[in-house]
Amino acid sequence: MADTTVVDVKLSDTLCHGAQKHGMTREEVFRYYDNWADRYDKDLFDLNYGGPRQCAEALAEVLSGNKTARILDVAAGTGLCAMELIKLGYTNLDAIDGSQGMLDIAKSRNLYHRYICDFLGPRRLDIEDDHYDAIACCGSFSQGHLKDDCLPELIRIVKPGGLICITMREEFLYTVEAYKDKLEPAMMALEEKGSWEQVARDIVPKYYRQLDGITFIYRVLA
Repeated sequence: MADTTVVDVKLSDTLCHGAQKHGMTREEVFRYYDNWADRYDKDLFDLNYGGPRQCAEALAEVLSGNKTARILDVAAGTGLCAMELIKLGYTNLDAIDGSQGMLDIAKSRNLYHRYICDFLGPRRLDIEDDHYDAIACCGSFSQGHLKDDCLPELIRIVKPGGLICITMREEFLYTVEAYKDKLEPAMMALEEKGSWEQVARDIVPKYYRQLDGITFIYRVLA
């Protein structure tokens, strides 16, 4: 008889990658997350997904103890990153995610002040300029998810001097067509333009199972 733990992990891994199938439309991605929401946390726990904790700790380090910082959790899902930020003393949190099903679970946990159901891309969000002290963006750069065209919008909604923390699977920089030779050059182009400056670019061990992640931290300049 198969080891039930191994079976569970294989199913969790299958479900996780199901949200990253090549060619999925934005609507299909959102619908997938809506349907997955009820077991999402269990699956990521089974997969030893360290991203939310790693992202929260990296952001907390550069916030230098500013516990009142207003933080937007991008692609917040069920609130895993928020729960890690709350453990560290940060409670002034808002969420944005394209899946209402995921946000409903986060709302049941009373993690955020504002729950925004929207997709982050090049178009303007219903958020004022220079509104946030920081952004936490964990796991939202993957196949069929955010693209580099959202970066100027992230910068727009963060105050000058504010911080943007992006944590993702490191291999995606080279294996996802939308990011290969595109994502980091777009980040560097915004730095050359004077929109932000890089504070950190760190490899994160065991981000997803045994695979490394990478954390980018930028400070907004304008």
